[in-house]
Amino acid sequence: LTGAQDGSVRMFEWGHAQQITCFRSGGNSRITRMRFNYQGNKFGVVDADGYISLYQTNWKCCPLTGTSPKPYLTWQCHNKTANDFVFISSSSLIATAGLSSDNRNICLWDTLVSPTNSLVHAFICHDSGATVLAYAPKHQLLISGGRRGFTCIIDLRQKQQQQLLQSHDSQVKAIAVDPTEEYFVTGSAE
Repeated sequence: LTGAQDGSVRMFEWGHAQQITCFRSGGNSRITRMRFNYQGNKFGVVDADGYISLYQTNWKCCPLTGTSPKPYLTWQCHNKTANDFVFISSSSLIATAGLSSDNRNICLWDTLVSPTNSLVHAFICHDSGATVLAYAPKHQLLISGGRRGFTCIIDLRQKQQQQLLQSHDSQVKAIAVDPTEEYFVTGSAE
């Protein structure tokens, strides 16, 4: 799966020289992150306009009609930009990271309810915007990085922030959690 500056999203298959499906054509907002759910049957895309779109992966383009696949869900999760997201446990609960004018820059969403009621909880952290997310399922922790080098640890069971750490002097660009969930590592723009 590839996402581009022009907003296009294309799917390729090993052993094929050409794309098998174009999920989103160019001329849209820049893709900031794409992720598959754990089962691999769905994926999501967030963009620079703050939108998230969820798709089924088993959709194949019809060569006769030329119809393009449509997302089964699209909504604006942040009113300035969306930078990252993670599927929480099942693919119906999603956490997003971005920049919103009200500083709710980390949000939990339930995709099984209408978009107007789908916001489960919003966290006010990373006042200049959240850039990256990681999920530790065993401990039910969400780890986020921000533009000013801070890392935030959120307990999803209690829906509250546990820690805020100054991990870097510049924007946090990457977070990885080890398989035992004993450690996590952050990487910055520097």
